[in-house]
Amino acid sequence: MILVTGATGNAGGGVVNGLLELGTEVRAAVRPGSENDLPDGVEAIEVDLNDAESLLGAAEGTSAAFLLSGYEGIDGSLPRLADVGVERVVLLSSSAAPTGNLDNAVARYHILSERAVRQSGLPWTFLQPNSFMSNALRWLPQLEDGNVIRGPFGEVAVSTIHPNDLGAVAARALTTADHEGKTYRLSGPESLRPAEQVAIVAKYAGRDLSFQAQSDEVARAEMEGQMPKEYVDAFFEFFSEGTVDETTVHPTVQQVTGSEPRSFEQWAEENADAFH
Repeated sequence: MILVTGATGNAGGGVVNGLLELGTEVRAAVRPGSENDLPDGVEAIEVDLNDAESLLGAAEGTSAAFLLSGYEGIDGSLPRLADVGVERVVLLSSSAAPTGNLDNAVARYHILSERAVRQSGLPWTFLQPNSFMSNALRWLPQLEDGNVIRGPFGEVAVSTIHPNDLGAVAARALTTADHEGKTYRLSGPESLRPAEQVAIVAKYAGRDLSFQAQSDEVARAEMEGQMPKEYVDAFFEFFSEGTVDETTVHPTVQQVTGSEPRSFEQWAEENADAFH
């Protein structure tokens, strides 16, 4: 039995799918009321990820755990996970973690979570993915008002990753000892600018969509209305100042799973109905 935290999110959902494909039993840690979002055959348990006791109760009797970064309860539970049967952990970290920059708000919580896992003494694998293809779903509110998508960082090409490819890598790291002590940077098979992503979505949605790049000033003002300023600063450091490289295509998915990573075109076809 494998514990998956954040099991109804993009990353956790991909991990659940990957484990089910391997025929592994899954216990999904979920927020109250989200049990119905899980595939059939998955055991659901309500967990507060900021409460170490809650997480330890969920982990009781599991052999491995997929964990998210940045939660006090997860970091606090690590020294005792082995006591309830957990033999290894896979941590969802970030492409920002390799910077080592504790002054960057986003990088910091991933770096500190990696540090907490190392200090736990548990065998571990760190996954440091690029942005997810499913982040394109953030465009849906704009598409209610027309066919123009406006967004930041228009000239930055990103080799986004399909959540199920991250999940396939995680599933292998959770079910064997072959990946212990490894840190994996993960990407999709190609780098695309936002306008290129929008053109692919338009193809499968059957809509005449276009992308309009925002100036840094407009983008910053909009983002600061949606998240704390320190996170906005972090993303501008990553993508405007170029402190994080999400353009490079990494071979890791194929090396770990034996299969080529899914393309953004495949993701867009799978999710076309959402954009109609």
